[in-house]
Amino acid sequence: MRASFNTLVMIYAVVVGVAVLTWVVPGGEYQRVVQNGRTLVVPGSFTQVVNDPQGIGAVLVAPVRGFVEAAAIIAFLFVIGGAFGAVQATGAVTVSIQRLGERFATHPRLRVLFIPVTMTIFSVGGSIFGMCEETIPFVVIFIPLAISLGYDSIVGTAIPFLGAAAGFAGSTLNPFTIGIAQSIAELPMYSGLEFRVVIWFISTISVIVFVMRYAASIRKDPSRSPVAEIDRARAIAPSAGPVVMTRRHAAVLIVFVASIVVLVVGILEYQWYINEIAAVFLAMGIASAVVGGLSVDATTDAFKAGARDMVGVALIIGCARAILIVAQDGKVLDVMLYYLASVITQLHPVIAAQAMFLTQGIINFFVHSGSGQAALTMPIMAPLADVVGITRQTAVLAFQFGEGWINPILPTSGVTMGVLGLAGISWDRWFRWMLPLQIYFLILALGLMAVAVLTHYA
Repeated sequence: MRASFNTLVMIYAVVVGVAVLTWVVPGGEYQRVVQNGRTLVVPGSFTQVVNDPQGIGAVLVAPVRGFVEAAAIIAFLFVIGGAFGAVQATGAVTVSIQRLGERFATHPRLRVLFIPVTMTIFSVGGSIFGMCEETIPFVVIFIPLAISLGYDSIVGTAIPFLGAAAGFAGSTLNPFTIGIAQSIAELPMYSGLEFRVVIWFISTISVIVFVMRYAASIRKDPSRSPVAEIDRARAIAPSAGPVVMTRRHAAVLIVFVASIVVLVVGILEYQWYINEIAAVFLAMGIASAVVGGLSVDATTDAFKAGARDMVGVALIIGCARAILIVAQDGKVLDVMLYYLASVITQLHPVIAAQAMFLTQGIINFFVHSGSGQAALTMPIMAPLADVVGITRQTAVLAFQFGEGWINPILPTSGVTMGVLGLAGISWDRWFRWMLPLQIYFLILALGLMAVAVLTHYA
């Protein structure tokens, strides 16, 4: 969820680039109507108008205006980041994962469940709250566990990293991707949940099967591992002793699970939106700190640290919104939409939706913040969906696939390279190992996009 400085620079460069376009591109506008609380583009209503060139002053002011216009989303992220910071500070999540892994490692009859159970847990984290960077410290825990079970460091890396990635790609309640994308697309928060649950299940099962087949082959013949020499040279320190799950840790986990249940009920039954969802996360953070035995100072420090992790994302959202502001003020946003639509509208709606997914994948090569990419692309993709005749929910799905399933293989992703660096695995070896899974997910995504279009996914 952290956004890199380079991403921020790139997005601000786009702000400057759009400002330059306002000096050379003729202006144009679509007519818009409000239906059921949503602002929709009227297809076929594009007309040329006089543009309004944006200068240096506009470029400098636009990010500030972007922060103001995105204030609700930014505050939402700060609260969630702080709440999860408090939960992490209790140590309950780390201890529970490590205890579970050790139990599987010391009970041979449970070995067969080691990969599917632990990967499912990480997938749930990726799906519900966008677990991504948080998987990095778990790599050093799961590599020795995997090796002790007769596997290799690739398996130990894949369990937390690909587990969370599978859930991230099949996001159900992830506020950093689905929540923000649907908010920008003016869709009910977390609508379309049923289909996304199916996608999460397919994504998670697919990754588990892939890793389990590989793990079985390595256990049978360790020489087949592409990192065999690395694992032979790796010194695995003996455990300092069994990890103890205290009553406080258990209480924190109960609070966490109860909060997720309340969140799901509120969303489905009472149509809760950003304010109510943020309140649930805030209550979860406070309650976790209390039952977890954190002092007032420790709680506030953890909350501030968690919120501080969202600063980069907030900056990206503000700058991404600045792109929209400059383009709108300069009367060129609808021009870009018109020409993009003129290409995609020549395609069958199924192909158009698939083209949206591929476009999001290309953008993801440069922008690795899920929330930042949502803020950057959805203001264009949502109205484009209206123009080409597919649902906005399908446009959100294209973003979800393009931002999720491609991340674990990108050499430009800080999280991917951080995980591989910690594991001591070179990117080229990881790429060769992951390539069959990436091809499978590309085909799967294209197929699911077709299903979304044909069923009028809403």
